[in-house]
Amino acid sequence: MDDWMIVGRDAEERGDWDLAISTVEPHAECYSAEHERHDAHLWHMDLLVKAGRLDELAARGIGDVHARRRLNRYLYEAGKHEQLARRAEAGDEGARVLLGRLVHGQVGNG
Repeated sequence: MDDWMIVGRDAEERGDWDLAISTVEPHAECYSAEHERHDAHLWHMDLLVKAGRLDELAARGIGDVHARRRLNRYLYEAGKHEQLARRAEAGDEGARVLLGRLVHGQVGNG
């Protein structure tokens, strides 16, 4: 394991989100042929959620499908249905699919 990964994991475990994000981000590359760089990109998206940097994640989501998916998954899992609905109404197909799961799940349980 590379040194930056160790530093990033340690910072993540401590909840030092700024250090974790600043350590991982330089090694992150969306759709990289190098799996380590692509994995770092996904990790970076997870760190943004853990840090509560949802606005940053949303901004990245304009051109980054992984950021968009991660934000939608967070909203879905956190029960933030209104925010998910707003994203779906704005044309986010992934948000629409997750919102559909909520509706069908509620109908099935009701």
